[in-house]
Amino acid sequence: MPILSACDIVQRFGHQEVLHGVSLNVERGEILGLLGPSGAGKTTLANVIAGVAEPVSGSVEAFGEPMPSLRLMRRMGYMAQSDALYTDLTAAENLAFFGAIYGLTGAALKRAGEKALETAHLTVEPGKLARDYSGGMRRRLSLATAILHEPELLILDEPTIGLDPLYRVDIWESFRRMTDAGRTLIVTTHVMDEAERCDRLAMIRDGVFIAMGTPDELRERTGTATLEDAFLHYARAEMASMAEGGGPDA
Repeated sequence: MPILSACDIVQRFGHQEVLHGVSLNVERGEILGLLGPSGAGKTTLANVIAGVAEPVSGSVEAFGEPMPSLRLMRRMGYMAQSDALYTDLTAAENLAFFGAIYGLTGAALKRAGEKALETAHLTVEPGKLARDYSGGMRRRLSLATAILHEPELLILDEPTIGLDPLYRVDIWESFRRMTDAGRTLIVTTHVMDEAERCDRLAMIRDGVFIAMGTPDELRERTGTATLEDAFLHYARAEMASMAEGGGPDA
């Protein structure tokens, strides 16, 4: 059974529909990449499957049970595209706040915080406030707060945006170690070299999935050498289908 399933998700803001009946399954122990340009619907879908937003219609199940559910969300970690930190607190105080939500205190919190910071490749100064961190450091601290309680399922929205390329590589290696330990990741990205590191990709454009598969499968199906060319192939096919009055070809 998939660790997460989304079925026929429709979401709109005002009169604008931004997700048009999308569905996907996420298998335990994989990195699923949501690949698409800005405005494609990646963040909206991430918010829905994380349980922080309810769709207009459609359903989400995590661990075989309906979402949203506070009980299930304790087994999940979510890193938003905008850093969700208390900037007037230090890194340790931010970790303590988020750790308390998951029942971590004392020695257990200290161990979890040290491990999370190591995974996020972040060395912190004890008295330095989060507001005085660089953008990249805040991004890595946001990652540390999301993984602090070692969730079974992680939903990460553009987790490496603005990071130095070396840190991006290190963090993706950390992601792979997580899945080797049996955890599951859903990662949104528009960066093709990060997409290559995913086990499967769901290509999204204008609120619909235009293709799904492993990076190798997507290139093989389209006869292209790169994921970027494969994405362009599917995007053009989708545009042609819509122009002819057909439905989404995902």
